[in-house]
Amino acid sequence: MLSLSQIKKNPYILEFIYQTDLALDAIGHTDHGIRHANLVADRARNVAKEIGLSKKEQELSAIAGFCHDIGNFLNRSGHHLWAAIIFAQLFKEKFSPNELAILIQAIANHDRAEMEFTNPVSAVVVLADKSDVHRSRVREKDLEKIKKDLHDRVNYAVKDSRLKINKKNKEIKLVLKVDTKFCPIMEYFEIFTQRMIFCRKAAEYLGYKFGLEINNFKLL
Repeated sequence: MLSLSQIKKNPYILEFIYQTDLALDAIGHTDHGIRHANLVADRARNVAKEIGLSKKEQELSAIAGFCHDIGNFLNRSGHHLWAAIIFAQLFKEKFSPNELAILIQAIANHDRAEMEFTNPVSAVVVLADKSDVHRSRVREKDLEKIKKDLHDRVNYAVKDSRLKINKKNKEIKLVLKVDTKFCPIMEYFEIFTQRMIFCRKAAEYLGYKFGLEINNFKLL
């Protein structure tokens, strides 16, 4: 089985992440480059560790997190499926059949609630990916232009975003610090409600409750 450090050195994966970010930049989407890949990988590993998954599952979570968006340079629609297919073609000889099945299912399932969760790695990747809302994802530098775009405005308003795990209370909580002078809280829910529902579903599969806290107020 390959490690995340080995995956990060693979020239094809690095190029696909680079091309993905170019493609999404071209359509005015938020950052989906190496920053996002690294953050999701790190966050997935941490969640997996905090909830007590095995070392192997922690590594698989991090790998799937790093590679989950590599299909975007082919097509935004269905990118989760393209990413899974690409990953399988690249690494089918480097993982056991079970490991590969877990990885490509986690990658394919990160963007749509079309299937029920059948392994914890998939649920962990959803939580890691959908919790990445932050001003550093916004490409535009002109504040007036940012204010005119709903997605940029919401992301830019989030000054801090982190997942907190309370193993004793069985709660996974997304904690946000939002500049409400830049963007009202309601606009966060306007574009991210489905993400929060998906996170709740993922947390419940892991045996946890999902919570949302914004500016020290618990909302979910």
